[in-house]
Amino acid sequence: MEYRNFGTAGVKVSPICLGTGFRGSPDDATCRATIERAIDLGVNFIDCANIYQGGRSERILGEALKGRRDQFVITTKVNSPVGNGPNDRGQSRFHIMREIDKSLARLQTDYVDFYLVHQPDPTTRIEETLRALDDLVHGGKVRYIGCCNFAAWQVCKALWVSDRLHLTPFVGVQNPYSLLDRKLEQELMPFCRAEGLGMMTFSPLAVGLLTGRFRHGAPPPADTPWGQGRADFEKLMSPAADRVVETLIRVGAGRGKTPAQVALAWVLSHAEISAVMLGPDSPQQVEENMGGAGWELTAEERATLDEVSAWAVTDGNSG
Repeated sequence: MEYRNFGTAGVKVSPICLGTGFRGSPDDATCRATIERAIDLGVNFIDCANIYQGGRSERILGEALKGRRDQFVITTKVNSPVGNGPNDRGQSRFHIMREIDKSLARLQTDYVDFYLVHQPDPTTRIEETLRALDDLVHGGKVRYIGCCNFAAWQVCKALWVSDRLHLTPFVGVQNPYSLLDRKLEQELMPFCRAEGLGMMTFSPLAVGLLTGRFRHGAPPPADTPWGQGRADFEKLMSPAADRVVETLIRVGAGRGKTPAQVALAWVLSHAEISAVMLGPDSPQQVEENMGGAGWELTAEERATLDEVSAWAVTDGNSG
């Protein structure tokens, strides 16, 4: 495994980040086996959130890393609803200070390496959020902070506030990015490049649409979320998206790689990306996903994929 600095921060992370959302809801033993297989293959970067599986994912991760926690870089998140109360969501000082302790207890650790606000909170001033996060850093409960799903202007404002108030700044962002959704390239990617922010990207396979199992005009497999009632399949698996899948299949055939591995290699070919986050539900899925790292597309292959997906820079997943 070749490790990368997270942006300009000194911490080094694996280019594949293990997401532990476990949206397929495998049993605890399978979840732990999935984590173990990723570790065996060199992953040291593991992502979680307080809302994943109602806290179950944090608990399973804490159990899996017991006795060796300091070998791994762990993220978790705060903001999303954890209950029905008026303070059970958001990024107020009240909510942040309460939820960090709950996350630490589930993770069986004294600190989180990256603590991320899960999305913008229009009801709380960013100054309040950043002061609370700064207190957590100085208190030793958090080492780095960042944000998820922020627009470039929101990240810029947060950095400006941190600088003005002498607070700990965001060191990175987490946003979706794939061959079917390249909107980050318009503003956020060049901004992160200029400011030295690390970028974690999620949904690199567009919820499986880039695995080669899905094609325009064909019904989605019944054992997938798309085959279990998601109404937007026909819109997202458009003729333009199908041409991307066809190109992935063709490039993969020439390199002995699966379409998914080619799609992951394309994301990792961007120098701005510190790590791509995957959400496998089994050790077998980990093994295939890891095949997206450790090799590089040729300049011609990269250009071909760039061209066939150029529409996704502005349209994203609409085709």
